[in-house]
Amino acid sequence: MCGLVGILAAQADVTPGHALLERMNVVQFHRGPDDDGQHQEPGIALGHRRLAIIDLAGGRQPLANADGSVLTVYNGEIYNFPELMRELQACGHHFRTHCDTEVIVHAWEEWGEACVEHFRGMFAFAIWDRKRQTLFLARDRLGIKPLHYARLPDGRWLFASEIKSLLTCPELPRDLDPKAVEEYFAYGYVPDPRSIFAAIRKLPPGHTLSLQPGTEDARPRPYWDLQFAASSPASTQAAQDELRARLHEAVDIRMVSEVPLGAFLSGGVDSSAVVATMSQLSEDPVNACSIGFGDPRFNESDHARAVAGRVGARHFLDQVDVDRMQLIDPLAQLYDEPFADSSALPTYELSRLTRQHVTVALSGDGGDETLTGYRRYRGFRQEERLRGLLPGGLRRPLFGTLAALYPKADWAPRAFRAKATFQALARDAVEGYLRSVTVVDDASRARLFSPRFRRELQGYAASEVLHAHAARAPREEPLDFVQYLDLKTWLPGDILTKVDRASMAHGLEVRVPILDHPFVEWAATLPANLRLHQGEGKYLLKRAFEQDLPHDVLYRRKQGFVMPIADWFRGPLRDTLRQAVLGERLADSGWFNPERLRQLVDEHQSGRSDHSRPLWALLMFESFLRQRVDVPAERIA
Repeated sequence: MCGLVGILAAQADVTPGHALLERMNVVQFHRGPDDDGQHQEPGIALGHRRLAIIDLAGGRQPLANADGSVLTVYNGEIYNFPELMRELQACGHHFRTHCDTEVIVHAWEEWGEACVEHFRGMFAFAIWDRKRQTLFLARDRLGIKPLHYARLPDGRWLFASEIKSLLTCPELPRDLDPKAVEEYFAYGYVPDPRSIFAAIRKLPPGHTLSLQPGTEDARPRPYWDLQFAASSPASTQAAQDELRARLHEAVDIRMVSEVPLGAFLSGGVDSSAVVATMSQLSEDPVNACSIGFGDPRFNESDHARAVAGRVGARHFLDQVDVDRMQLIDPLAQLYDEPFADSSALPTYELSRLTRQHVTVALSGDGGDETLTGYRRYRGFRQEERLRGLLPGGLRRPLFGTLAALYPKADWAPRAFRAKATFQALARDAVEGYLRSVTVVDDASRARLFSPRFRRELQGYAASEVLHAHAARAPREEPLDFVQYLDLKTWLPGDILTKVDRASMAHGLEVRVPILDHPFVEWAATLPANLRLHQGEGKYLLKRAFEQDLPHDVLYRRKQGFVMPIADWFRGPLRDTLRQAVLGERLADSGWFNPERLRQLVDEHQSGRSDHSRPLWALLMFESFLRQRVDVPAERIA
């Protein structure tokens, strides 16, 4: 795992400056502590930080082809590189190393922009082709690895694994994008392709971008999309057997490493299935690492311990308590833009623990999105069926009126919280889905933002992100629809961003076998009843691993990797919260309604309501503003 940076000159005969490239590269030291490399020539400058995993001696970057006319810098792992190497050798290509990086330059020579369609793995890379005077940027299909880019006012293009590298350029405008702020408070992250900075974009998953010196505008090109097409297996048992075989192969190719290897083990179904599979493939006990919490309501460590004992793994456990909240500011620095998933903190600590024992870890990320593990999928499917019973012209006023009349009852048992259900039924499918994932819902954001900031938005709403993806999403089966939206937004924007930044902060490579794209494509062909069966999510995965894992691990209620922040905000973090949310930074920005900020804090700390999610989002946003930007509100772009 590595970090890449680069500068494309505005004129082909100009060599970009060394000083900027050096600054861009050095701030990503954490992504590649083993080595660094740079290359400059007329038109281009490339930089790289390396975390050595395969071919420790021969994989230094930037790496060139035989005549030096094609160079690449690359972050990731291409797991089918041995097969591609043999295929390219048969086409006449000669290799000097045994690393996957060299496959990229020869694949470019052989297939051009279509090279990405041959790669199986996680990757973000840049290719400079001197003869074509072309810079080619690419990101893997599901967005496991990040890639950011920006065009400077003088015509240069910058690109990097992390935003912090781009921000080392003093000519890059720092103005914030109000649409990104709206999206952040809706989703808890800024979805691709936007970033919190108006001048910086993220290359979306499954896209490429071609640039040349002097290019003024460029649009990313998609090369992959997930197609849902249900097919009936011969039997449930046959589907279970195929799932096990496919996961076995996806795990197996991710266990190739020349450095110590281990796994994240949360005690949930996905990571437990991965660790069980690793144990079957390994002659030695698997190094499995877990994080627990002192509060038993949030602690899964007993389940992780049970799994480790069952499969014979070597188990390492650490605990996160309120004293680790001192990491709030370091986390804000790490993510470069506001990021409101509170599980980023235990993920950071899990990565720190894991790096003490191994350099590469496998995780179970992607199982919920691929095999329908979230409880919201069941609710969305039920709501969508009810929406289908009435035409929108009748449904919206009927359930809208019921929602207005029914009292809000967050304190009541779930069965009596009908207001939210009525609100969902009054909406269309996209707005109903957004309600199920939002951090601050539409009405609450309207109260949270100041009138001035709402004018800056010019009518823009965060739901437009989902509507854009929904235009390409399958509609016949509600599960297909909602999984597609998650795979395009929540998975790359939250889950994979969280793990990439937290792990790379410690020089740890994390591999995700459940997001092997052939496995994901196969899972999209499973009938809905094998993904969600009688209300049981991940039904087929659980059935497939009944012989390997404890029953109560497979079939207990999903818990999630969350912290007791609601209680901490009323107790040990009471003053920290008040100082941040009611302090000068948010007030002076001019973006928020001060009365609403105080109301959120007072209602939560009095116990009248649970506002922990919006308050955490505000806490992280305040930390971001305090550390990353120093711009008055009138400079919002």
